[in-house]
Amino acid sequence: MPDLVFTELQRDALQEIANLGMGQAATRLSGLLGAFIELSVPRVRVVAVSEAAVALREMTGIDGPVTAVRQGFRSEIKGEALVICRSGEIMALGTLIGGPDAVQPSQSEIDKELVFEVANALTGACVSAMLDQLGRLPVFTQPGLLGEHIMLDEVFRPGLLAWDVALLVEVNFALEDRRFRAHLVMLMAEESIDHVSRAIDTLLHSL
Repeated sequence: MPDLVFTELQRDALQEIANLGMGQAATRLSGLLGAFIELSVPRVRVVAVSEAAVALREMTGIDGPVTAVRQGFRSEIKGEALVICRSGEIMALGTLIGGPDAVQPSQSEIDKELVFEVANALTGACVSAMLDQLGRLPVFTQPGLLGEHIMLDEVFRPGLLAWDVALLVEVNFALEDRRFRAHLVMLMAEESIDHVSRAIDTLLHSL
């Protein structure tokens, strides 16, 4: 639990850092879709990686098939950013990005393209903004599709993350009419938690 890792002041600061990063991501997504985006309050937890799927299900209420994209980031603080969408909601984005008369080769290709566009907008803006506030410049790996129409347990299948414990930051972004919602999940590696703690202290002391 965060209470056992961060002080209350550190936890509040981390949530505010996440909030600012998520705000930039929401602005970018709004520009991509041409629609107003609502976002939740960021949720921060330290979890055992083996229990990440259960924790995320409790936090998000997701209990059906999802489509997920992962992208690693590296600096002194490293981890994985996951963008998770309910599979049944992805088609709602089609008319926003491509227009009602957009013609694409297949529905599967449309879904993949839409998810990657959303993932790029959210991950690039949010992770960069958060780590910039912590005095770090991330280097990103190529994004990859974890799967389509899979369950959360498959997103966090054994071997995906080579850590025992991770700092989990989650926020969800939704269209105003709630036809579509995307969850951005940042998982920071176990050895990065101390770096995050020290970076927050440095930031607080500079204020």
